[in-house]
Amino acid sequence: MSGRMKQMRQGLVDNLKAAGSTHNWDHVTSQIGMFAYTGLSTDQVNQLKDESSIYMTADGRISIAGLNTHNLEYIANAFHKVSHGKAL
Repeated sequence: MSGRMKQMRQGLVDNLKAAGSTHNWDHVTSQIGMFAYTGLSTDQVNQLKDESSIYMTADGRISIAGLNTHNLEYIANAFHKVSHGKAL
């Protein structure tokens, strides 16, 4: 299970880079466990919920267990959309 969590974290970061994100997402891959703090603001979290139906806690914590190879690209693109040109 821990191997899968590590793969999903790295997959998310890889997809963010592929989407064009220039932010440093190392904090996502350096964390452990089933959840990760993304660094996204409450406004960005709300935008993800409203525009992309991506749900996470208001402080930007996402369930890594909810990621899979079929949704990584979608989630990464949505993260990039709300974070492009903004600080994390």
